[in-house]
Amino acid sequence: MTESKAVENYVDWVRDAHAMEEQAEAMLSRMAERLEHYPKLKSRILQHIEETKEQQHLVRTVLDRMDTSRSVLKDVAGKISSMGQAVGAMLASDEVVKGAISGYVFEQLEIASYTALITAAQVVGDDEGVQTFTRIRSQEQEMAQWLSDHLPEVTQAFLQRADDHDSKAKR
Repeated sequence: MTESKAVENYVDWVRDAHAMEEQAEAMLSRMAERLEHYPKLKSRILQHIEETKEQQHLVRTVLDRMDTSRSVLKDVAGKISSMGQAVGAMLASDEVVKGAISGYVFEQLEIASYTALITAAQVVGDDEGVQTFTRIRSQEQEMAQWLSDHLPEVTQAFLQRADDHDSKAKR
């Protein structure tokens, strides 16, 4: 692969990351709106929404520094949005558990994406990009770990609420 092709791929992947962060914010916001009986989960999701907004900004700075157009982001966002909609369609009466599971899966996608971006940034000599994407990946790893650690608690709380016919277990 020539250096120019490497840079072209790198820029495309940075654009993908920006769209991915926009989709993450949308998915997390929808989930947070529906978690009235899961305060720990809601609090951590709200914290990650703020991290995600910062991540969007950081990724934009990489794009701006590379002087590239973000006009193609709508295209990429549409592709990732369809994945988010598919995940959203899974959410039914047990949406809190499935939402926590799909959140964990999405975090793993982000971790993999940023791992590839770190390597690509190294290949094209973008040291700032390496630092930026390493920082973002760490936040995604922390969120994935939190979800993994708390999934049993969320599942147990949901099942207890599901047995109470007077409560809305999914929220």
